[in-house]
Amino acid sequence: MSQTNYSATEKVLRDLLAQRILILDGAMGTMIQQYKLSEADYRGTRFADFAAPAGQRELFVKGNNELLTLTQPQVIQEIHEKYLAAGADIIETNTFGATTVAQDDYHMGQLAYEMNVEAAKLAKAACLKYSTPDKPRFVAGALGPTPKTASISPDVNDPAARNVNFDQLVAAYLEQARGLVAGGADILMVETIFDTLNCKAALFAIDTFFAESGLRLPIMLSGTVTDASGRILSGQTVTAFWHSVRHAKPLTIGLNCALGATLMRPYVEELSKIADTFVCIYPNAGLPNPMSDTGFDETPDITSSLV
Repeated sequence: MSQTNYSATEKVLRDLLAQRILILDGAMGTMIQQYKLSEADYRGTRFADFAAPAGQRELFVKGNNELLTLTQPQVIQEIHEKYLAAGADIIETNTFGATTVAQDDYHMGQLAYEMNVEAAKLAKAACLKYSTPDKPRFVAGALGPTPKTASISPDVNDPAARNVNFDQLVAAYLEQARGLVAGGADILMVETIFDTLNCKAALFAIDTFFAESGLRLPIMLSGTVTDASGRILSGQTVTAFWHSVRHAKPLTIGLNCALGATLMRPYVEELSKIADTFVCIYPNAGLPNPMSDTGFDETPDITSSLV
């Protein structure tokens, strides 16, 4: 893509990235955990009596963080503002699991579009509050991987089995992209990519949205290396992953979650050598440790020094 084809927002972001490192916000889930919200808090008044269809197991919505956008918006707004106050240039919407594919686990697939619109509105309001001419802030509409994979069988005894197909993922991601942009997202960020086919469905949906709307937003892509082999879950190396998605001409390509900064470094270096765009990194605070209060061993000071 030539420079003249970039959207106004992408031109601003590319100019800023050419001058300095831009700071992305941190995790949403662990911040939500600090509020110690109950099942009733997650449900709020609107979903106090929401139940699974007759004959199915009792429904618990605690842990459905995307629902909080609708039931506890002040919590999500406060988290956004904490990150902005700490200096974040870009904040992500609370939409990691706001697709019909993910929300169907809670029988709430019909809420996906609303979740995306409202989440983007919350993030946008926070950005407008903190943005200045010298330090503009941006909303990245987060498109998560979904809890299903189009490349890997959920049944070890049936390698050909799939619990989701490409077309279903495209439909879910298209709805999500529409909602995020309607709510005011500046960027579309496909993140925590563990299956390249899922990512390709998201990219196809985004491209479809661009074609139907006449809009074009910057795209950020971030995969997740699942172990020391340096591969994502569906088997690709970092280099292979890049070559599979480079056609989308993303603003950034990077890695997130899974490994801590120390273990992630060689793979980020690999990306920086081959990618013809900007590189992003947002690691976990070390490897997960369920015995830790936060779920991770590293303190903020340790993680920040490593980053």
